[in-house]
Amino acid sequence: MRAALVGVDFGNGDFAASLEELSLLSQSAGAEPVTTVTCKRSSPDAALFVGSGKANEIADAVIDHQIDIVIFNHALSPAQQRNLERHLKIGVVDRTSLILDIFAQRAQSHEGKLQVELAQLQHLATRLIRGWTHLERQKGGIGLRGPGETQLETDRRLLGDRVKALRARLEKLQRQRATQRRARGRSQTFSVSLVGYTNAGKSTLFNGLTKARVYAADQLFATLDTTSRRIYLGDAGNVVMSDTVGFIRELPHQLVAAFRATLEETIHADLLLHVVDAASPVRMDQIQQVNLVLQEIGADHIPQILVWNKIDAAGLEPGLERDEYDKIRRVFISAQTGAGLDLLRQAVAEFAKMNSTVCLDDVPLAESHDTHA
Repeated sequence: MRAALVGVDFGNGDFAASLEELSLLSQSAGAEPVTTVTCKRSSPDAALFVGSGKANEIADAVIDHQIDIVIFNHALSPAQQRNLERHLKIGVVDRTSLILDIFAQRAQSHEGKLQVELAQLQHLATRLIRGWTHLERQKGGIGLRGPGETQLETDRRLLGDRVKALRARLEKLQRQRATQRRARGRSQTFSVSLVGYTNAGKSTLFNGLTKARVYAADQLFATLDTTSRRIYLGDAGNVVMSDTVGFIRELPHQLVAAFRATLEETIHADLLLHVVDAASPVRMDQIQQVNLVLQEIGADHIPQILVWNKIDAAGLEPGLERDEYDKIRRVFISAQTGAGLDLLRQAVAEFAKMNSTVCLDDVPLAESHDTHA
């Protein structure tokens, strides 16, 4: 599927890195970015987001490059999306829909699939695209329609019912997860969650530390379902390690909400290993984005150690860095080659032995000074 990417520079953040990320997201969704249209604006156009002149330029690019879909690097309002589709005579997808689509393709577990569907329906509810009720009617749904009820009202009601049912099932799964966690808590098992920007190398690291075979690929959102494994760290005993979904800038709010259960593992961890792509030119911005999401889900009070990954690509040596209180602050590793993994195990073991009673002041949130920038 040939895609045209559209990015508007509003003058905040690293615009080039954001476009690069959109290209990766598009490829992860199965599209082939063929051309990119950019412009500068102080604020979005109410009707077309980009203004009529730029919309005409996109329309020309669609014809010239035989484009199948136009992907915007921003969240579009339902009206903007409709106006653009009418103007361009082609499907238009915004950043939120794109991320939801990738999540829908990747979810493996029953819970992951339910969460994605819930997020998609909540997004759909604001757009109410007609034509999905035929699925309900095929299931022998004669009599579903109330007397004098319009198609739109039927859509709304069916959508509302489905959202309610999904929420109930997710709450049940959440309760089961909480029970499992309480059992872990009673056995005094120290728990560690891997967090980090998407594609920072968490799953590769998780596999290296636990010898599990979790799907790891060089693409965005390769992991959607939390996987937990027990690892033995010598005199520090057993530790439960969880791999979580990658974070990304401007993660759609429905996803933060819908994926709360998946991220619950993070909220209840004793220690966060914040995995950073050391070779990324925008790593400091990515650290900040992850911390923002952690704040949003109520996990910003948990101590974290920064794991500077991909040192082979960044030309760095394995190592361990402490702060002025002799607490481990950063570990430099390569999950791919295994360099520095022994240091990371040592860091987790040291922290586990001290247990989780460390206050946040002792382990600074990752506003680290980038000495390797």
